[in-house]
Amino acid sequence: MNLAIRLDAVGGIAGDMFTAAMVDALPDLRARVLADAAAVLPPGTGTPVFTPGTSAGLHCLRFGLSAPAGDHHHHHHHDHHAHAGFREMVARIEAAPLSPGTAAHATAILHHLAEAEAAIHHVPVDEVHFHEIGDWDSLMDVTAAGSVAAALEGAQWSVSALPRGDGLVRTRHGLLPVPAPATARLLEGFTWRDDGIGGERVTPTGAAILRHLVEAAPARGVVGRLQGAGTGAGTREIPGQPNILRATLFGAAADGPSEEDILVLSFEIDDMTAEEIGVAADRLRAAGGVRDLVLIPAIGKKGRPVHTFRLIVEPAERDTVAEACFTETATIGLRWYAARRALLPRANADASAVRVKTVTRPVGPSHKAESDDLVNIAGLEARRAAKRTAEGS
Repeated sequence: MNLAIRLDAVGGIAGDMFTAAMVDALPDLRARVLADAAAVLPPGTGTPVFTPGTSAGLHCLRFGLSAPAGDHHHHHHHDHHAHAGFREMVARIEAAPLSPGTAAHATAILHHLAEAEAAIHHVPVDEVHFHEIGDWDSLMDVTAAGSVAAALEGAQWSVSALPRGDGLVRTRHGLLPVPAPATARLLEGFTWRDDGIGGERVTPTGAAILRHLVEAAPARGVVGRLQGAGTGAGTREIPGQPNILRATLFGAAADGPSEEDILVLSFEIDDMTAEEIGVAADRLRAAGGVRDLVLIPAIGKKGRPVHTFRLIVEPAERDTVAEACFTETATIGLRWYAARRALLPRANADASAVRVKTVTRPVGPSHKAESDDLVNIAGLEARRAAKRTAEGS
């Protein structure tokens, strides 16, 4: 899916705020999310609902669990011990009749939570017991978030700096500082801000959703065509500002380039043979996270010939690619810098047995045959003819 989703944590983020914001932005998700959330709940625990409202005068949507029929004293929380174990919660999700992809994303979110709890309490993941999130509301929130993520498979997610909050939060282990230990561990590497407002602003469930969907590296501004926006609110009232999470959805402009953040990583080699350099370049091109690699001949110190390796790298894969560079080449140092690149819209199609890439340019489309599909054609003129035919030239 060619969609970029920006989350602005004005008031913070929790599982219910995330789900509400996304359904407010994409109302077509409502039926799917409600069905998936209801499917993991046992009878008599209530019904998932979306409720329109306001927060500090702004329209918003809220997501929660309504009281079961005839229960006039329902307060949204139920038996905390019937299903609070990690394995029990995963089993309930996997056994439920959910929409395609929901279970995989929901259990991945739970696994992030379990790993954080396991590290904090020094127990195996399978023995984790969720004390702070082990109620039906939380299981519903995780499943609903998984439903949203599955419906938007392939989307690119980013988030603003997160409000740190302040003070203490009550847990089964007593009062602990905000952000809670699990939240802090889940969001290592994310950018935080202090807006002077206390309380818990990011919940463990909200943190696990971010860890699952968003790269920790700060994202540059999204560029594209605005396709929608939605606002989800929490139940807490924050003096002087709305307690909301805003989601804005961007698609690549149909008549112009999209943009993305990349890293340019480079280094020089002057002590490898040409054959060794060729093998190393091929292996690095095949490494995960490497978008492209070029070799540039140059003259180094003392007139020695050198080769510059220049790689275009996905930011999240920087450390993995750096390790591959140290493994596959003789370099002892690397340089990198963040860059922004524009990409013209392109599409792939088959023309006979030859794939063709069509690029939309300001002056009209251009076509280029895939060279790998021409190599098995004998004879230069035959290859050129097949290329012209595929490209329609």
